[in-house]
Amino acid sequence: MYFFWLAVILILSFIEIGTINLVSIWFVASALVSLLLSFFPIPFYIQFIIFVVLGIVLLITTRKSLEKFLSKTKQKTNLDRVVGMQGIVTEKISKNNPGEVKVDGKRWTAVSDKTIDEGKTVEIMKIEGVKLIVKEV
Repeated sequence: MYFFWLAVILILSFIEIGTINLVSIWFVASALVSLLLSFFPIPFYIQFIIFVVLGIVLLITTRKSLEKFLSKTKQKTNLDRVVGMQGIVTEKISKNNPGEVKVDGKRWTAVSDKTIDEGKTVEIMKIEGVKLIVKEV
């Protein structure tokens, strides 16, 4: 029966190489276990049950942690990039009246919970919709 498990391992390995979803790799590992079991006098149906159950258990228990480990760091877009940067107030910002901030060479509508006069330096805390939430530096 070990030829069968070798074929399963090869087929699933080629499927995994052809995809990027990390699905069949768990069944490759369980097929390796079944391959080892095929060298002992264990019936094929037991080997198959172990193959299926172990593959599913590995998929459920380790997939998310491995995906986090393998995932690339998120690259900031132009929008995300300005968070944490400093800008200059070009129009006065008051609590109930949005103003304007120039940051990274672009002008943005900005709001703050305090009044900030024109010409002051601000730090961009976050973005809500198309408005920057800023605080004075």
